[in-house]
Amino acid sequence: MNTATKLSGFTLGLAAVFGAAYGVGQLTGPVTPAAESRHEATDPGHGDGHSAAPTEHLPGGLLVSDRGYTLQPVTAPAGEFAFRVTGPDGRPVTRYDVAHEQRMHLIVARRDLSGFRHVHPELAADGTWRVASPLAGPGVWRAFADFTPTGGEPLTLGVDVTVPGALAERPLPAPATSTTVDGYTVTISGTPQPGRTSRLTLTVSRDGRPVTDLQPYLGAYGHLVALRQGDLAYLHVHPEGAPGDGRTPAGPAVTFSAEVPSAGWYRLFLDFRHGGAVHTAEFTVVAGDPGTPAAPATGAPAPTTTATSDAGHGVPGHGHN
Repeated sequence: MNTATKLSGFTLGLAAVFGAAYGVGQLTGPVTPAAESRHEATDPGHGDGHSAAPTEHLPGGLLVSDRGYTLQPVTAPAGEFAFRVTGPDGRPVTRYDVAHEQRMHLIVARRDLSGFRHVHPELAADGTWRVASPLAGPGVWRAFADFTPTGGEPLTLGVDVTVPGALAERPLPAPATSTTVDGYTVTISGTPQPGRTSRLTLTVSRDGRPVTDLQPYLGAYGHLVALRQGDLAYLHVHPEGAPGDGRTPAGPAVTFSAEVPSAGWYRLFLDFRHGGAVHTAEFTVVAGDPGTPAAPATGAPAPTTTATSDAGHGVPGHGHN
């Protein structure tokens, strides 16, 4: 794992509607009230300005405030990332349901999709979540808080965070059916289809042999996060079956049922545990007929949150806590 990024503080702005470039519209005023954040938004998957469905039907992670809950990064000591979630009463939420063995899943991805981390912060009594900073290297990162407040519905809220420093934007890797990570080879079969459920099967091997003893990670043999290029619409899906159910083998294949919201280029991140360590395999897939992928947008919208990086950081990292 990469060294945690040092944070010097945060300046928070809010994303409420999404346009054509990165699909992110900015507000420089206070948090958008829940009633306003549920208005119809521009469809991030298209640049023609057509209206999308109301926000309750939008993919996760596109809003910083939804259904009365708001994601609020807060000032943290060097080397930490900290945030709160405030509820409909405006107070920090302190009670969360456990989902997939954790009360909070924090996923961060650099906006050009060249960096990814999935970590699990700790909750303080005042409602502040803290974790060693997962922001590795300069760039604009999207932070996703994936949680279920006790008595509420599952939510994924998102906010942008900037790590200053020199960086080179990277184009999205070409689609491929096979990738390697940490000595493992992972292949993917199946093609996502916009607007309907598709089965995606990912198969793990090592040294040419199928891995048949995958270890449970967060209650499953694999976790899959899909991010749509451009606006980073977030999809967090889990595999068919579960460890110990008497019918789900521990590899080599892990099958997911996933539904992507639109035609587009997507980056998939598969988490799996083997040999006592969690590994992340990455794929680019294309759903429907979206045309060529967008070039990295060096003229991205101004960040909603800023943080200071370690001078020694290089390539954005991928990993878990």
